[in-house]
Amino acid sequence: MYNPTSELEAFIRRARIAYYNGMPIIPDELYDVLEKRSALIDDIGHEIEAKDSRFKHLFPMYSLQKVYEGDKTSPDYKRNPVVVSPKLDGAAVALTYIGGKLNQALTRGDGKEGVDITDNMRELLQFDLPEEVSEIPIQITGEVVAPKTIPNARNYAAGALSLHSVREFSERQVFFVAYGLQPYLEDTYLDDMVKLKEWGFETCIDSSYDEFPKDGQVFRVDNYSYFEELGYTSRHPRGAFALKEKPSGVVTKLLDVLWQVGKTGAVSPVAVLEPVQIGGATVSRASLHNPAIIEGLGLEIGCHVEVIRAGEIIPQIISRVD
Repeated sequence: MYNPTSELEAFIRRARIAYYNGMPIIPDELYDVLEKRSALIDDIGHEIEAKDSRFKHLFPMYSLQKVYEGDKTSPDYKRNPVVVSPKLDGAAVALTYIGGKLNQALTRGDGKEGVDITDNMRELLQFDLPEEVSEIPIQITGEVVAPKTIPNARNYAAGALSLHSVREFSERQVFFVAYGLQPYLEDTYLDDMVKLKEWGFETCIDSSYDEFPKDGQVFRVDNYSYFEELGYTSRHPRGAFALKEKPSGVVTKLLDVLWQVGKTGAVSPVAVLEPVQIGGATVSRASLHNPAIIEGLGLEIGCHVEVIRAGEIIPQIISRVD
């Protein structure tokens, strides 16, 4: 029976010996991550008890810069080839393979650390990698998605990953679509996605995935050398971005305005709204930031307003609707 903890410890020993013999098989930073991961599992005890603990990703999971249709701020990649793929709206996860077998699966978390979901992902992906890639740890990133026919499909997918019962999880309608592979095995992103497909994964370039919820398209520089040359900000790579439609608002009624005191002592108005569904979430309040916005929008109690979720998160009133 496969023992992921023993496999991880065996690989760490092999990497340590190779390092002291002057022939390292992985970068020092990657070795440090694996050693800390092993120590954390040892501290917690049996692997299954580590489910709510956070582990560091082998490679950071960056978010994508958002560009809205009609904006003039799209990055300029100087005619370098770009791969376009659908931006699926589900729950991002990272899979670590050691010895060709799934050793650990983590939620995206904050992009640096995630929660252990290994048992559930092992149930979903019941195949190993070919022997040719078993020598080094590999991180495969992707999206766990649910059909858009399911209400609040994004929350459904994320909720499935947090289930502690593998049997319950196996009954959920969720699927994994890969969109990243590290360390890079080929010279281009497109070639690595083709490799993932050959290994048995569904990948972001295989389909438009119209059966799943999407929130835009991803544009990514194909050549890895140029992608890395462009570098990263603290939050996202400069070699990729998400193109999204400008959000259309939902109309509801302004019921009241309350005043709240923030942590800094500043007082700001909050709109109380007739509850409305926006992007799968029920919105009943929206920050108005300051009195000038109330005046600028001409807001009055009882009027109808157009509301969006700015950045798909924060409810915001953008206009009065007469």
